[in-house]
Amino acid sequence: SMYFPGTPGVGKTTLGKELASRTGMTYINVGDMAKEGELYEGFDEEYDCPILDEDRVIDELEDKMSEGGVIVDYHGCDFFPERWFHIVFVLRTENSFLYDRLESRGYKGKKLQDNIQCEIFQTLYEEAMLSYREEIVHQLPSNTPEDLERNLDQIVQWIEQWMKDNN
Repeated sequence: SMYFPGTPGVGKTTLGKELASRTGMTYINVGDMAKEGELYEGFDEEYDCPILDEDRVIDELEDKMSEGGVIVDYHGCDFFPERWFHIVFVLRTENSFLYDRLESRGYKGKKLQDNIQCEIFQTLYEEAMLSYREEIVHQLPSNTPEDLERNLDQIVQWIEQWMKDNN
């Protein structure tokens, strides 16, 4: 299974869904899953968003993850069990692109600024490097449609190679 952490707006969902349709893997958007199952433990007033109940999310995903072949899409990564993922791809977007994408989603004020800061300081890349073995964490540029195509090709090749090596 593989994991796509990254700041909102970097293109995780587009890449994850397209990859699932090309490979037959299962795509899971943790944010959507939490919304559907109401897997929350309160509300963050400052960010105006619900607080994820991490234990319930892990319980909910455990069976799927043990079957393998899952693409997980979520912005934070420090609470998933390390054994779940064979590879982690952190998508990175230049700030000017990211600003426009987030603004068009209605992000403003603190939420917009903090997500841009998060990207500037590579917060999620560092979190991924601390949460998983360094050799399985890779960064991919995600600015243009060409980047998307290149990333898809690269990941599909990686999956094919992994299948060869592990069967």
